[in-house]
Amino acid sequence: MADQTTLSGGTVHDLPDDLAAALLGAPAARATWEDVTPLARNEWICWVTSPKKVETRTKRIAWGLESLGEGKRRPCCWPGCPHRVKGGS
Repeated sequence: MADQTTLSGGTVHDLPDDLAAALLGAPAARATWEDVTPLARNEWICWVTSPKKVETRTKRIAWGLESLGEGKRRPCCWPGCPHRVKGGS
């Protein structure tokens, strides 16, 4: 498990600074973040970083913190990270 200043990342994507800072300030969301698998964290990272508009990204971070804080383990209505290799080991 990560210490008080570091967070676990995903399988393909690095944890972006804005999402990391938000998670560090939200203990309930952070607890879920550290409890989910690296693949699930990767889905959250890709979901947050995929929009083109900063406003959408900001909304996704806020919604993600709320959802993670409620114990949700994956982004809702997200088909999954398109960057993940499918069928690999």
